[in-house]
Amino acid sequence: MSPRAGTTGPHTLAFVESPVQLLNVLEWAHAHALQDPGAGPPFAATDAGPAGTTGARLTLVVLSPNDPMTRGQLRRMAELARDEGHEVRWEEARGGTAAPFRTIGGLAPLLRAARRIVLGDPFSRYVQLLLTITRAPDVVVVDDGTATMEFVSQLARGERLVRWHRKGGRPGPRDLIFAPVSSKARKRLTPTAGRRVEVFSSMPIDETPDGVTITANSFAWTRARFGPPRITKGADLVGTSLVETGVVDGERYLEAVRALAKAHGATRYFAHRRESTDKLHTLAAETGLEIVRPDLPLELIARRGPIGRTILSFPSTVVHTLPLALAGTDVRVAVCDIDPSWLTENASPRAQGFLSGVTGTARDVHRLSSVASI
Repeated sequence: MSPRAGTTGPHTLAFVESPVQLLNVLEWAHAHALQDPGAGPPFAATDAGPAGTTGARLTLVVLSPNDPMTRGQLRRMAELARDEGHEVRWEEARGGTAAPFRTIGGLAPLLRAARRIVLGDPFSRYVQLLLTITRAPDVVVVDDGTATMEFVSQLARGERLVRWHRKGGRPGPRDLIFAPVSSKARKRLTPTAGRRVEVFSSMPIDETPDGVTITANSFAWTRARFGPPRITKGADLVGTSLVETGVVDGERYLEAVRALAKAHGATRYFAHRRESTDKLHTLAAETGLEIVRPDLPLELIARRGPIGRTILSFPSTVVHTLPLALAGTDVRVAVCDIDPSWLTENASPRAQGFLSGVTGTARDVHRLSSVASI
């Protein structure tokens, strides 16, 4: 095992469903090693771990989605995790009707033996179901993007866990059926006398739930492992999946991208992994931008370079993470607000306030008030 795996302690089980979650588990493991330099050496490969593991201090379980882009990025991130000395277990968690039952049954012994659970998406029904099985006294939540801000706020206010872009709508039949599981999982995410809860985040957190430990993610592992990047003279634009989630109108989004690219001389568009192929084809044809489908999270792509001297983004996770990953370089991150007129009629009433909060709380970024003012 590589010494870079750190000292995350025995019986640590991490669940990830996206490349960003996996990246932030690696950052958490790296930060833990930095905070505890006097801990003992990692287990030898021959040491017997819980429930038949190889003895690795961190077992990373990938609950693989079906989306090809996400799967590709996850496989690349899994390679990096193995390079760091961590054990990776790939689960085809959504490969047919029987897959969830097979996955949960196979993971149950690990869940019962684990002393620490690390997870990236507390809103995930899959993860919530897994949380009902474990009795681990130590629970860590790492960033799954800006959703972490909403999770911490909901936990602090004692609210049910609902993704921000769905908040304000009426619960559907599936929500009602799953409500008991979600409620039980929420209790597992609440600190008690016998349970420690940590949130490891690069996001700004205003409301801290009682008893929850907040640890800052500075992207130290990313900076140590990659770069510094070669910086080009032009600008790059970062895509978003706000159209795909039904928050922003597709035509308005196209107009905004066209205006930003023209004003700043952007030549490349880094697509979000959830952006549809048809939408990206239209963007390329209408704007002349080169569409780039990253094979790793953008924080790593930017750190490796080459990257534009200016990175343009709409409100999203990267306006918080890229300044950290690119600290010490001359790259400028600029964020463009979402105009209220861009929102769809089906957008959650919470959408505009949440997106404005994402922009307003970003540190070390240049704020563009709107496309119209460029």
